[in-house]
Amino acid sequence: MSVECYAQRLLNPFRGAVHVIRHASAEAVTTDGVHWDIYVSNDALLADLPQDCRVQTSDIRYGSWSAAQGLKRGPINLYDDFLAMEAMGALVYEQLTQLHTRVPFTYTDHYELWLLDSAGQPLALLASARSEREMALDQTGRRWQAGYAARERFTSTAWRGEAAVTAADHLCDYINGRAGPRPQAQWFQRQADGSGRGLQFADTPASLADRHLAAAAFPRYILAEAGHDEQHRRLIDDYHAWLAPWLLLLQGLAPEARAELERQARAQALEVARQHRLYPAVVNQAELNAALVESVLLNSQARRQTAEDAALSTFYIELNPGGGEYL
Repeated sequence: MSVECYAQRLLNPFRGAVHVIRHASAEAVTTDGVHWDIYVSNDALLADLPQDCRVQTSDIRYGSWSAAQGLKRGPINLYDDFLAMEAMGALVYEQLTQLHTRVPFTYTDHYELWLLDSAGQPLALLASARSEREMALDQTGRRWQAGYAARERFTSTAWRGEAAVTAADHLCDYINGRAGPRPQAQWFQRQADGSGRGLQFADTPASLADRHLAAAAFPRYILAEAGHDEQHRRLIDDYHAWLAPWLLLLQGLAPEARAELERQARAQALEVARQHRLYPAVVNQAELNAALVESVLLNSQARRQTAEDAALSTFYIELNPGGGEYL
């Protein structure tokens, strides 16, 4: 029986990582190390298709699981194909109960799609893949996205523009502008030493195929940090600081970089509490513990406020049982 355990980044926008326990076409996935979803798909439908055919089969939800709440089953169907998928889902569920404490798993998405700047150098990370066949399924555009959460919550003193344009919107426009009027992106196969081999794929110019870039050519996080004016360098630094709770999920960070991210992540204690079980290393345990304590206090305050709001709502209903005509 072959069971894989691996992690893969969620990109464009960067929103953390998924950790997977997989057997055949069934997998259990988590983004927090606590709550798992189990899916199965009918990969038998792909058996006669060519290797480079861009087709994905639909997933069927086998169920969800956590150590505290156990298994909650999804809908059950009794046709032949589903019975085969049901058996795979049951096997993955069994493995999940034994392997869930081993997270974080190792990242295996060594193929990376980079938006290139006008000089052909990696500028922004758009996607990652575990194999060349997975690369063929990529539907990513050639525009980098900061994401909806960044539009709502990311701020920076480096951006004091018009109110209708958020710091995230301005950062997107700036980064994509650096790619030039005809943006290009390239897949790279990253090596153990951090270097990357450029691949000839889809619309990649032939002149860029098979080139080799040293590790220093690739940004350490999501966006290139060098080559910007002072304002935009600060804006990018602030964006990476805002991403700190998620960037701490990455493996291979230098200790000093991880320590700085841990310090920055304190500003988002609730996100640290959601993600920390999947952090591959901790440099300053006291910093992490402080964030977790703060998250408990914040959750407690939120529950208390919810209870007070509910009680107040009931109070007004009792004063005016006929409805809200006086409000």
